[in-house]
Amino acid sequence: MKRYIGFRIIYLIITLFIISTVTFFLMKALPGTPFDEEKLAQLPPEQKQMIYASYGLDKPVFTQYVNYLKNVVKGDLGTSFFYTGQKVKDIISSRLFPSALIGLQAVLLGLAIGLILGIVAAYRHNTAWDYATMIIAVLGVSIPNFVLAALLQYFVGLKWGLLPVAFWESYPSSILPSIALCVGVIALIARFVRTEMLEVLEQDYITTAKAKGLGTIRIMFQHVIRNSLISVITILGPIVVNLLTGSLVIENIFGIPGIGSLFVDSIKMNDYSTIMGITLFYSAFYVFVMLIVDLLYGLVDPRIRLASGKG
Repeated sequence: MKRYIGFRIIYLIITLFIISTVTFFLMKALPGTPFDEEKLAQLPPEQKQMIYASYGLDKPVFTQYVNYLKNVVKGDLGTSFFYTGQKVKDIISSRLFPSALIGLQAVLLGLAIGLILGIVAAYRHNTAWDYATMIIAVLGVSIPNFVLAALLQYFVGLKWGLLPVAFWESYPSSILPSIALCVGVIALIARFVRTEMLEVLEQDYITTAKAKGLGTIRIMFQHVIRNSLISVITILGPIVVNLLTGSLVIENIFGIPGIGSLFVDSIKMNDYSTIMGITLFYSAFYVFVMLIVDLLYGLVDPRIRLASGKG
């Protein structure tokens, strides 16, 4: 296990190095600059040179790249071009909590309801329970979350006045965005669980377990549900990363000051350092979650070997 984790950490470092390199040169290849060109053209050459020097843009591109990598190793993602004088890591930290809270609530709620619906649909296969669950799953996948978000804002927020319509004021402000995000998770989890459970129920070892006289509840929890969770864990990793690092659309609809809205604003303003910082943060989080997912495989199914027989 230690050898496997060490290998994955090396893989994480190599992946982040490649991503940071590609992102840096892609940013340099983009047309335009982070500065207001009209105002910049009105400045004397000496002042323009001072502005470029303050951000290290007066140096050759390769020198900028080397300096960028050195700073990343130290945990410094640079200074924002748009938020004057603010470090990118501080800006990301200040925007992380709203995105993480909304995403975590959406994942937990979606996982809990999706598992229940999927299990019921598989256990009551070809019954009204099964059909109702699949209708909910299809609706959850078909209805875009921004449509659901608008409906929630109108009915729950505006018409009934139960929760805030928009903006980040207190904990209740996080409930409607979480509900809007979790519906898609419910639909996805329910469909995967149902499909996997139906497949597992057809396996020979389930027939053997029934022949041995094991009860239905014991067979479901000890064999069926456990073996069906592997596919759920596989899709859960990307879902967790996407939701916890911010939803671009939902955060803009609800006016949430999260990572998603920060990413959109940084693209609009050509804030290269913030774009690269968020990309690197997202990549590191994604690779870390994938490591957790791989470790969970071994816990759910001991037959899966993480390393070649050596721990």
